[in-house]
Amino acid sequence: MADEMALLVADIYELAGLLRRTGEAAAAREGHTQARWQLLSAVSYQALTVPQAARRLGVTRQGVQRVANDLVAGELAEFSPNPDHRTSPLLVLTENGRRVLRAITERATDVNNRLADAITPAALHATRDTLERLIITLKS
Repeated sequence: MADEMALLVADIYELAGLLRRTGEAAAAREGHTQARWQLLSAVSYQALTVPQAARRLGVTRQGVQRVANDLVAGELAEFSPNPDHRTSPLLVLTENGRRVLRAITERATDVNNRLADAITPAALHATRDTLERLIITLKS
C-alpha cells in the first residue's frame, strides 16, 4: 500500500505541475501571472488578510504580500480596514479585479471542460473525496 501511495503522490505532483503551467498560460493571455490569478481567486469569495491568504494558498506571507501590493498598484484590489486587526488590513477585489478574474477563469474553462470530459461524475466525486481525506490527514 505504501508503494501505491508513493505513486499517487508522484502523480499528484505531476498533475500539479501540469495545472500550474496551464494556469500560467491562461493568466499570461490576460497579461497576468498565475500567482495573481490565485490571489484574486482566493479573495473573491471573502476578503482575507495577507497571512490568511498565504495559509489558504499554502505559500509564504511575504510572497503573497508582494502579489497583493502588485494587485493594489494595478487597481485590481485594495486594502480595507480590518475591524479584527488594526495592522493587518483585508484584501478586497475592485470591480476591475473581478473583471480580470472572470476573464482569466473563462480562459481556463476549456481545460477544465476537457478534464471533466475525461472522467465520469462519480469518479470526479470520488477523487475529490479522496483528496479531501488526504488533505485533512496531512493537516492533522
